[in-house]
Amino acid sequence: MTRIICLALFACLLTSFTGDRPAYRLFTSSGQPADYDQMLDVLAQADVVLFGEQHNDVLAHWLELQVAKDLQKRKKPGQLVLGMEMFERDVQPLLAQYTAGTLPDSALERQARPWPNYATDYRPLLRFARANQVAVVGTNAPHPFVRAVSRGSLKALDQLPAVDRALLAPLPLKVDYDLPGYKNMAAMFGGDSKTHGGGAQNIIQAQALRDATMAHFIRASRQEGQTLLHFNGSYHSDHHDGIVAYLRQYAPRLRVKTLSVVSQEQLQQLDKEQVDLADFVVVVPADAGKSY
Repeated sequence: MTRIICLALFACLLTSFTGDRPAYRLFTSSGQPADYDQMLDVLAQADVVLFGEQHNDVLAHWLELQVAKDLQKRKKPGQLVLGMEMFERDVQPLLAQYTAGTLPDSALERQARPWPNYATDYRPLLRFARANQVAVVGTNAPHPFVRAVSRGSLKALDQLPAVDRALLAPLPLKVDYDLPGYKNMAAMFGGDSKTHGGGAQNIIQAQALRDATMAHFIRASRQEGQTLLHFNGSYHSDHHDGIVAYLRQYAPRLRVKTLSVVSQEQLQQLDKEQVDLADFVVVVPADAGKSY
């Protein structure tokens, strides 16, 4: 009898805790509360899911792993693929070896140029993929090419040999400077948003090269019937911009859903500026832990 009373008390305390101090809350694009399982059902029907993160957000990385695990349960074997901004296209053979179990952790970390927070924030995703035979795709443009564009515009890519061009989106690349995200970049870096991005033209072109390259390899890496769950900085997919804009250009029939993680002082409702940010918005506490 005492044990039953203790269990009932624990259940009450747990219910009270999760009701009063949740780790996160989930909303639809319009700001309505969303149910996690219903969201997963929607995501499982998508061709591409773009999970927009803040790169140092501990809760976001935990939730990414949960979404990957739960989507796998809703898909048939081989129907889930993970895509990652955090790995550049030239290290794809290493990712394939790692997920096949033929390349150890230590070799991947030495050779694949993982981000500094790889061990805490992204290694769990790769270990999940390896343990469950889930393919992992590195989608990002190699940094030397992005740097060259930021310094000398897209013209810096004109003379690239075919072997290097194969690591990027199809060239020449068309940039829509009227996309909201690129207009915001123009305002931040160049002081205006006039024709061709104002003073931020090269920076915007470098961002577009990343967005287009990720979109190109998302499309190229996904087979019919698969859901490709892609992890990227939220700026690359917020407001259905960036990667989404290039996916519409490359493969307009793809069913694309987006998530975005934001931090707020309060979790009861979605702040006005976060409305329409993504199909689903994950709100975490402003004082939640950061990995760096």
